[in-house]
Amino acid sequence: MQTTTVDVPTGDGVADAYLVRPDGDGPFPGVLVFMDAFGLRPRMAEMAEIIAARGYLVLVPNLFHRFGRTPLVDLSGLGDEAQRGALFQQISPMIGALTPDVIARDTAAYLDFLTAQPGVAPGPVAITGYCMGGTNALRAIEAHPDRIAAAAAFHAGRVVTDASDSPHLGVGAVTGELYFGHADQDPSMTAEQIATLEKTLDAAGVTYTSEVYPGARHGYTQADTPMYDEQATERHWHALFDLLDRTFRR
Repeated sequence: MQTTTVDVPTGDGVADAYLVRPDGDGPFPGVLVFMDAFGLRPRMAEMAEIIAARGYLVLVPNLFHRFGRTPLVDLSGLGDEAQRGALFQQISPMIGALTPDVIARDTAAYLDFLTAQPGVAPGPVAITGYCMGGTNALRAIEAHPDRIAAAAAFHAGRVVTDASDSPHLGVGAVTGELYFGHADQDPSMTAEQIATLEKTLDAAGVTYTSEVYPGARHGYTQADTPMYDEQATERHWHALFDLLDRTFRR
């Protein structure tokens, strides 16, 4: 496969991104990957390559592109849990800048770029996201239900809040399938919030799966952090590929 760094034009500048193309001529279904808060780095490229190895053309955009190109913060201490709080202090303003309108506009640009790639299969794509990327993947499919056929969110935080624009309140727009792989030990997505999400999805008639991964912490798929859980990550891969295979009838 071929992994390159590309520039994706958006209405607010250029987003650097990983583009991973499988071997062969295609056509390959398109998959968007929304990064966690720690941004584009080798782990995100590795995960994109695992997806591409199954025959998908994958785009991983820098969601924080308004703040500059990757890297935006020093991640040398990412493996040290004691430094996690300091890292989040730097990243928090970038996370807060990702409003629903910004995500909707940027996602349109990412979709335009991905679907214009040589060898990509025609029609809707799928999206998967991690941590804040999972929350924003939900926002993306809500904003573009005709262009995104399925969305997966793994250890996504703050999907349910008290805000009038809480992500869970927009699920009525979704026409595709959703998957949620919740972390059992996640203060940003409690059992009560998960129940609220599921009740809202049921009321909206959305096709979805919502599962709690026992013992897993927020960030369980990220092998370069202390939150990594190998068993939960393997479960996540099975769930993701089941969703993608169903979506694209593979």
